[in-house]
Amino acid sequence: MAHWQDLARTLERGLFDGVFLADVAGVYDVYGGNPNTALRTGMQVPVNDPFTLVPVMAAATEHLCFGVTGTIPYEPPFAFARKLSSLDHLTDGRVAWNVVTGYLDSAARGAGQAKQEGHDTRYEIAADYMDVVYKLWEGSWEDDAVAYDKAGGVFTDPARVHEVAHESEWFQMRGVHLSEPSPQRTPVIFQAGASAQGQAFAARHAECVFVGGALPGLVASLREQAAAAGRAREDLKIFSMAAVIVAETDEAAEAKLRDYTAWAQPEGALALMSGWTGVDLSRFDLDARAEHLESEAIQSALSGLGLHTVREWGERLSIGGGAEVVVGSPTTVVDQLEEWVETADLDGFNLAYTVLPECFEEFVDLVVPELQRRGRYKKAYAEGTMREKLFGRGARLEGTHPAAGWRASD
Repeated sequence: MAHWQDLARTLERGLFDGVFLADVAGVYDVYGGNPNTALRTGMQVPVNDPFTLVPVMAAATEHLCFGVTGTIPYEPPFAFARKLSSLDHLTDGRVAWNVVTGYLDSAARGAGQAKQEGHDTRYEIAADYMDVVYKLWEGSWEDDAVAYDKAGGVFTDPARVHEVAHESEWFQMRGVHLSEPSPQRTPVIFQAGASAQGQAFAARHAECVFVGGALPGLVASLREQAAAAGRAREDLKIFSMAAVIVAETDEAAEAKLRDYTAWAQPEGALALMSGWTGVDLSRFDLDARAEHLESEAIQSALSGLGLHTVREWGERLSIGGGAEVVVGSPTTVVDQLEEWVETADLDGFNLAYTVLPECFEEFVDLVVPELQRRGRYKKAYAEGTMREKLFGRGARLEGTHPAAGWRASD
């Protein structure tokens, strides 16, 4: 716990909006047809349950928020909804859910399935899953259901609590949500799909979206689809992945990058890319390009696979895990981040780690002051829940969001 609490305190000292906890529900076993490389290099295995870390870090902080990855459909929505409500209560509303549909057959096998559903089908399941949890979070308990009436001996007014029913091809559920309304009810919704189906899902459901680098075309597409879904510009925040290596001077930062690269394990990175794409890259020559292939894994990763040779992918992913790497002094780093924000219409960044904990300590000590000097970064936290901090408005979702359609009361 000390590691995670120290990290949380560092991030709060740097006024970070939140910490994002990625997760996979299976092991990377596509490369070589087995998990040996992932196990040997520590490539996202072993991986403990990220939900258990949220209370640990929340107890050591006051404002830092927590985005946690939950994979559909490997956990029943009835139980999952209670888990998120519980965390929202424990943290006073500082929780977000990163919705992922999965991409590893090993995860499906671990959940008792022969293999995962097809890519497009997984998004159909996800849309149905969202309806179930929205009904539980927004529709089961009315706003004034909890009476706390000591004199009358009434904790909850039963007339204001409703059984939720859901019958579909994918989910059958009937029951009352087990948690009373939490500060946000529905947690802030994160999503990172870049395929056509992923973009459509994000445009309808997401409040925050991750993109891989400064991609103006993708950002513009996401904003256009969200607008077509009846959502305003301020309803959707888009963050780019970046890994920052910073030092007092450009030369010192470049030297640090060379040092990190000397310790990198490209084969582990290839195990990661193989899992993302569903393509066993061990079958290819290192100087070959794996092009024009099909799989049911992450379509955006698959479509970009042929842009580089196998060797180049191993090198590119070794530092920052696929994030765009920014190297330099605080001035150089902030110049680059500012350029990305302006050219791609970004709202912020999801910073991937390089070496823990120094990469975040150095960002807080060197980059944050430069951002503040330029008026690009807050100097104090806003009060309230995660949604209030990020969007500057109420704790609950806007009425234009599909979750609002299931509300028992407003």
